[in-house]
Amino acid sequence: MSYILLLVQEYQPSAAGEFLKLEADFEKLEHSSPQFPQGKRYQLVSEGEPTNTLLWKCEFASLEDVQNALKKMADDPTHSALFQKQLPYIVEMRTEIYKILDLSAYEGRNERA
Repeated sequence: MSYILLLVQEYQPSAAGEFLKLEADFEKLEHSSPQFPQGKRYQLVSEGEPTNTLLWKCEFASLEDVQNALKKMADDPTHSALFQKQLPYIVEMRTEIYKILDLSAYEGRNERA
């Protein structure tokens, strides 16, 4: 069963440049080591969250892999230092974990005989 880890960070609109520059540093860190999860970043354009919200999304093969990735990020001194620099710009943040559903087991269940 696969999982998605989603990090949602709303940042101060007036600090967009500084926040996104630090986010670029996070991206460089991810690409510098295969041990880091290789997530994709998204910014909302309309609906839902405010447009000054960054979404970081990464897929994992297991819940254990999600937990290991979170631990890797928390334990890495470079990642922690970058996060401390970015933290003053963050208004609100949360971590979400989603299970990717395989609905093939449900196919045909709603059919009437």
